[in-house]
Amino acid sequence: MPKATHLLAGLALALGLAGPAAAQEQDTAWVRQHFTKTEARIPMRDGVHLFTAVYAPRDTTQSWPILLNRTPYSVGPYGADRYRAPLASDALIHDGYIVVFQDVRGRFMSEGDFVDMRPQLDVKRGPKDIDESSDTYDTIDWLLKNVPHNNGRVGQYGISYPGFYTAAGMIDAHPALKASSPQAPITDWFTGDDFHRNGALWLPHFFNFIAIFGKPRPVPTTEWSNGYRVPTPDGYDFFLNAMGPLKNANPRFLHDSVAFWSEAMAHPDYDAFWQARNLRPHLRNIRPVVMTVGGLFDAENIYGANQVHRAVALQSPGTTNLFVYGPWFHGQWARDAGEHLGNVAFGSATSVFFRDSIEAPFFRCQLHQKCDVQLPAAYIFETGSNVWRKYAAWPPAGARPAVLRLEAGGRLSLEAPTSDGEMGRLGDGGTAASARQGSADARSRTSPHPPISPSAFDEYVSDPARPVPFISQVANAMTREYMSDDQRFAAQRPDVLVYRSEPLAEDVTLVGPVSPSLWVSTSGTDSDWVVKLIDVYPDATPDNAFTQPGEHLGGYQQLVRGEVMRGRFRDSFEKPAAFVPGRPTKVAWSMNDISHTFRRGHRIMVQLQSSWFPLMDRNPQKFVPSIYQADEKDFVKATQRVFHSAAMPSQLDVLLAPAR
Repeated sequence: MPKATHLLAGLALALGLAGPAAAQEQDTAWVRQHFTKTEARIPMRDGVHLFTAVYAPRDTTQSWPILLNRTPYSVGPYGADRYRAPLASDALIHDGYIVVFQDVRGRFMSEGDFVDMRPQLDVKRGPKDIDESSDTYDTIDWLLKNVPHNNGRVGQYGISYPGFYTAAGMIDAHPALKASSPQAPITDWFTGDDFHRNGALWLPHFFNFIAIFGKPRPVPTTEWSNGYRVPTPDGYDFFLNAMGPLKNANPRFLHDSVAFWSEAMAHPDYDAFWQARNLRPHLRNIRPVVMTVGGLFDAENIYGANQVHRAVALQSPGTTNLFVYGPWFHGQWARDAGEHLGNVAFGSATSVFFRDSIEAPFFRCQLHQKCDVQLPAAYIFETGSNVWRKYAAWPPAGARPAVLRLEAGGRLSLEAPTSDGEMGRLGDGGTAASARQGSADARSRTSPHPPISPSAFDEYVSDPARPVPFISQVANAMTREYMSDDQRFAAQRPDVLVYRSEPLAEDVTLVGPVSPSLWVSTSGTDSDWVVKLIDVYPDATPDNAFTQPGEHLGGYQQLVRGEVMRGRFRDSFEKPAAFVPGRPTKVAWSMNDISHTFRRGHRIMVQLQSSWFPLMDRNPQKFVPSIYQADEKDFVKATQRVFHSAAMPSQLDVLLAPAR
């Protein structure tokens, strides 16, 4: 059955608002009974006014802290007599806040020009030098002076794009901003968030989103723009045949109506355009207490959550810097109970736990100064075993390095250093030390070796005319469930390599980043390399309450983490380089963090492929200056090899959870 996430529903979620399950008591009548709404146009230092909706508790016998959400997705409904519901989770609202929503500069009813991921200015020489940090500062300053019954303490939060505004707002923050919670924040649109993964374009997500969101707004308005919508449910056919090469998207569908699409197509590499939109270097000397929130199965901004937390930890070590990582799709922690994603059950209402026992106590402590719960530095959900873990740091101290090694015959071994320094097998009951070496060779990016034995590699033919689909269903958008979907459909294709372990003799828990290190070659001059880490369930696994009709958990191949490295960027995102046909070359990168237990009796699997369509755009497999301008004739078949010899090992570097 199709499981595509509806675009406008996703935009509504990105407001940072809870859905019905998150706020069961808050219909508009309840909000009207307990809050007074006012609307204001708040002046910024450059004279631009930002439209702002303020919901203040009707109880004026005490002062209240302010919760601020800045959004490009509309603060509607507009009009002082029209109330929105819910305002936030029930747990937050019951603690009592003045809740403020603001249309960011250039969006909906705010004045000014909108700039996507507006670059941060480290030096501001006058009132005309503005960014999202300065707009946040000016907004808070006005609210403190003009909203009655506030207690002088402000918190900011938001999901997705509002998460970006939250992260930007904590830079050079107003002294009253005491707590910031960037949730699934956008951080870098080229290396990992939303629109690209390691330089590969996340095609349906970018196209579907920007075709609506990117339409111009010449004057303030309360209405969404009309934009292009894919006219068929079959996204595989639409993006392969109706669109074809990316250069066709604008003349066939957008017709120069979406400026940011055209800008992105003009910048195929990580140049100054994208680097200016990288927020990480600016996350220094952060004064508010920070709680970054991410989803282990967030198809949009899992990267941003990990990167914001990591950047603050490295560049602002004096900041109280918390990290929450739950088993969620994008924004699920604010939307529903969080009991499952697709067929995969989590054993409890994880989102309810977050809202009631993590998020509400965080803001209660910093804004009401009632610290009744001691939160850990890292609150991490462990999928597979379905338990919450508390850590003093993330990744946890004491995690041990290990290797998932690809071997001949489709075998996969898990190895870790033993007490005598040798590499020993783990998990499958084996005790023999591995004879594999190759650390010296791993320092080189290309191999000058003479002719190689056929037993030293596996190969497949990658055909851009028949790319590997990313799901087995029909959908015209990026599905949220793909992050944990069954991969059996892909394992059956001849252009997907499969490596699997023996059934595990004991539980194996992996934490932190997963880092592929592959020795590969291609008969072409460019290539993508997709690595998927998979949990294979035993054949006798029973279905659960969430198993979809026609699907079964016996033998289920659950995707735990899947990422791509666009081969042209293997050495540099700024300076792409071609492959030499047939020459073994090392391709290494780091995938987003995991927290997963492969249970006893399960197998660990790795799948390798060179396309993942239409989730990501097709690589022509012929090196061209810009894939975005490639012609149909540039797309060619290529024979791909993955090596697994002692001299050229291919592996995934992982971390074993600390012993408990």
